[in-house]
Order: sequence, then structure tokens, then C-alpha cells
Amino acid sequence: MDEPSLIQQAQDGDVNAYNTLVLHYQNNVYNVAYRIMGEPDAADDATQEAFISAYKALGRYRGGNFKAWLMRIVTNACYDELRRRKRKPQSSLDEISETYESSPLFISKDAPDPEDIQVRSALVAAIESCLETLPEEQKIAAVLRDVEGYDYEEIANIMATSLGTVKSRLSRARTKLRECLQGFEELIPAEYRHAY
Repeated sequence: MDEPSLIQQAQDGDVNAYNTLVLHYQNNVYNVAYRIMGEPDAADDATQEAFISAYKALGRYRGGNFKAWLMRIVTNACYDELRRRKRKPQSSLDEISETYESSPLFISKDAPDPEDIQVRSALVAAIESCLETLPEEQKIAAVLRDVEGYDYEEIANIMATSLGTVKSRLSRARTKLRECLQGFEELIPAEYRHAY
């Protein structure tokens, strides 16, 4: 894929070129949105909002890392939705349980043991629950680094902040996650229990 050429064509109004960029990055954008929002429907909405916003802002894109530029947009879309929810909470118990039951994390085809699947699902729920306790900036930094695998400089670019701030947010997030997960010690595999 010739990304610079596609970006230029999209800036010139070629919708097909932009659609090619969307198809190339949609999984990355959705994954970040899902990890931040914790719900498939909210991640879908944030992903769609991010690509619409990116299309509208494409004329202002002046080069650099296009992927990081997109990730900053989806992160901002998630921030906006999280702020809106704080003003007007609307999650129901049914929505929360559906989200956890459908979560694909840690469940593999090689684990046919129902008890193993149940324990893994409970661990996923515990991790997601602990992630939800973090302040937005720390949660997003932790998701980008520890779930999505971005390096510190990419995260600083995505979050539009300094490298030191990213490291500080990650350190605080990891400390809070460790403390929170101590309440779920029975779910944590034995080899990791003494790591915190």
C-alpha cells in the first residue's frame, strides 16, 4: 500500500483512496476503541466517529505518522464519549454481563475445558473492572502500551503529550491495576501472584 499517495488522493477528494486507508486501519482503530470503551457497540461508535472526524480533518493533516494521527483521533473520540457518560451514566446490568460473556480475550480454541474457560472469563472481567477504575489518561496509556503494544514515543504522539508524562501515567496505572487485582488473587495464575 502506498500510504502517502493514498493520503494525497484522499486529500484531493478521492473517497475510494480514503476507503482504502479505512480498510487498512479499521482493525487497529477498533481494537484501541474497544480496549478503552470496554463495549463492542461503544467501540463501533467511536471507530465510526474517528474515521468521520479524520475524513473531515484530512485537509489539515500535514504529514508524519498517519497511524498515530488516527489513533489520536480515536482516543479523543473515546475521551469525548467517556466524558459524556460521566455526565449521564446509562449502563445496565444486562449490558455489562453481555459484554463480559462475549469478550474474546484469553479464550482460545485449544482450551476446551469449561472450567478453564470460566476462570479465564472471570480474569478478563477482573482486568476490565480494574481498568475501569483508572482515570481516563492512565487507562488509555495502559491500553495503548500493555494491550496494544505501542511504544512510548507512539503513545506520546497519540496522546499529544510528553514522553515523561506517558511514563508517569503508565507507572501510576500499573500500580493501581496491581492493587486492584490483589482483590482478585484467586483468579490470577499462580506464577504471577507474587509478581506484585
